[in-house]
Amino acid sequence: MYVGVDEAGKGPVLGPMVAAAVRASPDLLPDDIDDSKRVSPARRNAIAAELRAHDAVEIAVATVEPAEIDAPDTDMNTLTVSGQARAVRGVLRSGDRVFADAGDTSEDRFAKRLAEHVAERDGNDATPPDIDAAHGADETDPVVGAASIVAKVARDARMRAIDAAYPDYDGVGSGYPSDPKTREFLRAYVDDHGDVPDHARRSWSTCADVLAAAEQSGLDEF
Repeated sequence: MYVGVDEAGKGPVLGPMVAAAVRASPDLLPDDIDDSKRVSPARRNAIAAELRAHDAVEIAVATVEPAEIDAPDTDMNTLTVSGQARAVRGVLRSGDRVFADAGDTSEDRFAKRLAEHVAERDGNDATPPDIDAAHGADETDPVVGAASIVAKVARDARMRAIDAAYPDYDGVGSGYPSDPKTREFLRAYVDDHGDVPDHARRSWSTCADVLAAAEQSGLDEF
């Protein structure tokens, strides 16, 4: 038994980043677990449900909301560490080994920072857990892959809820800046309200671009 941890939704302009930790033995997991991006949505949902139903598999999920992402005194690397640490704390037991998908260019630095953040739950003098991190761990390690899938399914559920919160618009899309539907939703919302919605990461350049375009349009009409 060990803990795998990963996150989903680091790059979108809309919605939270979601981290998930899974505590399990690899032989308890479905054989087709992989990086969530390489698994179909239907299969991701089925795997996540199977994991949650298994008595010997423990799961914890943590969200990093747009307001926290937009805070001026932080950055995405730190928020990734923080989100993963919150999830790990939800399942970690004494003596557990933790394997993480590295959210930093330096695997060793990410592992060290994650261990320090996890240890903070017991105070500054707590002994950090044994944590390893690697790029692509969600593809090479089944427990990290399971965490990747759980995080993605949870993130997708949040996006469906966000979509339902705006029934007057033609959908919010995936939330990624490259998604034309997401960009059109933001443009339409700003045209109607003069600001981006609460679920948007206003510090993202996509939001700044939409707001600037709306302002210029208003000036042109004036």
